[in-house]
Amino acid sequence: MQKDMPRRLAAETIGTALLVTAVVGSGIMAEKLAGGNMAIALLGNTIPTGAILVVLITVMAPISGAHFNPAVSLVMSVRRKIAWTSLPGYVIAQLTGGLIGPLVAHGMFDLPLIQSS
Repeated sequence: MQKDMPRRLAAETIGTALLVTAVVGSGIMAEKLAGGNMAIALLGNTIPTGAILVVLITVMAPISGAHFNPAVSLVMSVRRKIAWTSLPGYVIAQLTGGLIGPLVAHGMFDLPLIQSS
């Protein structure tokens, strides 16, 4: 295991959590502000998502590669950009961040933390 692996995995967890928080949070806010206009809601969700993705990639890429997605990490392993032995850690970190993100977004908007659709 690489000695900087905990730092890389923390970056992936935090980055994925922030990305999912932004996607879910901007979706909640866009739905509230759009007044039923789906085009406005979509625009209100995509612009913040793109903006946070640019920021997260800029900040996290030097640390972990800024994958934020198990499929991206798998491709990076296939291309030998990261070691196969690192892949499980990346995937677990990303899944953890993906679970934390909606909880944070729901908490920000005072919604129930767990919902079913």
